[in-house]
Amino acid sequence: MDSPLVFIGAISLCFGALLVLVLVVLRPRYSAIPIERRRPDGQPEPSALTKFSESAANAMGGVIGKSGGPYSRELLYNAGVKMSPAEFSAFVAAMAIAVGLMSSLISNVAFGILLALATPFVARLVLTVRRDKRRSKFDGQLTGTIQMLIGGLRVGHSVMRTIEAAANESEAPTSEELTRIVNETRIGKDAREAIEDSANRMDSEDFRWVGQAIQINREVGGDLAEVLEQVAGTIRERSEIKGHVRSLSAEGRISAYILMALPVGVAFFVGMINPGYLDVFVQKPIGWFMLGLSALMFIIGGFWMSRIVKIKF
Repeated sequence: MDSPLVFIGAISLCFGALLVLVLVVLRPRYSAIPIERRRPDGQPEPSALTKFSESAANAMGGVIGKSGGPYSRELLYNAGVKMSPAEFSAFVAAMAIAVGLMSSLISNVAFGILLALATPFVARLVLTVRRDKRRSKFDGQLTGTIQMLIGGLRVGHSVMRTIEAAANESEAPTSEELTRIVNETRIGKDAREAIEDSANRMDSEDFRWVGQAIQINREVGGDLAEVLEQVAGTIRERSEIKGHVRSLSAEGRISAYILMALPVGVAFFVGMINPGYLDVFVQKPIGWFMLGLSALMFIIGGFWMSRIVKIKF
């Protein structure tokens, strides 16, 4: 131990060994058991990220109120989104900030602000598309649903027991809607109103016919299975006509989608290739006027094309 460094190293090793002895060997044997072991069914402690997201959702809920703002509870349910309006609004706000920051770094600040402002409208458009797809899927499953109802009625089940069995055997969204009908009737809601509300949510005239057939059978009696068999035949014929109309109007729909997406896509790529090229639209009053006029014409043109390719019969 002639060297001071060796002496200091030896002292450090002794101190470390003493610390290990205290913390490991001489620690209390009967330490407190963690709460997750004493209460295995209890909820775990939420993380900091979970607490922050809950606080953001609560704050957003205070801003949008009970109505839900542009993302109502009914719209989210019809779109198949299992989130509350406050949670979805907070998610959209976070996405808008992220898209704005990324676009500002890639292109320029004006383009980032423009995309951030467009994010809520894109989110609403996505919800509308998901809602329409969910309704179309419900209509596509309706013929099979009626066949299950007919089978249940012919073996002697009641109407509500048959609907519950069909809900268990069906896929979403039919299973979700039929389950909601059963649950609403169990808490005291009239079956006719529950079926009518489901038909309104799905915007399904065919399912509304099923509800009317069930209501008429409850009032005057008769063979409900036979009535539903005739309704299923009519719905099947209507579905064939809808398929023909959809195939004939497919070219017009695709053309409308391309024409709607072309201006946005061109502006996006031009902004990425030459970031300063579009600054005139956000730095001068004439640019703001042109943007507003373009947006108005874009909305009018999109609505006009959607009416052209949408055929009612």
